[in-house]
Amino acid sequence: MVTDPIADYLTRIRNAQGAGHRMVEIPSSKMKKSITEILYDQGFIHKYKFEEGSGPQGTIKIALKYDGSTTKPVIHKLQRISKPGLRKYADVENLPRVINGLGIAIISTSKGVMTGKKARQENVGGEILCYVH
Repeated sequence: MVTDPIADYLTRIRNAQGAGHRMVEIPSSKMKKSITEILYDQGFIHKYKFEEGSGPQGTIKIALKYDGSTTKPVIHKLQRISKPGLRKYADVENLPRVINGLGIAIISTSKGVMTGKKARQENVGGEILCYVH
């Protein structure tokens, strides 16, 4: 039983990149779908596909992205911030900047899951889910 599905999601991506896999399959949820769409929009993954039917919740298939010349993963670090035992929240004035704007913070707000930059534009704060760079 997984007690923190977002940490499991990030770990599966981290492990697949460490092993050099091109694809990774992850059990699906609305939150994970939102995070996947953000990673795709920001250019951290090559493509993704939501598959219904396999299992009670479906799966997300993610094609990982690697640098063409060095064959290193595009995602250097995935870091879970807010955990079930200690939630981290930030208002709009205190939203974090990851590596001075080179990375992204994924925030769960009242208007949905979005990047820290979009949350500043929408003028909302929320729970800091993870950092990606």
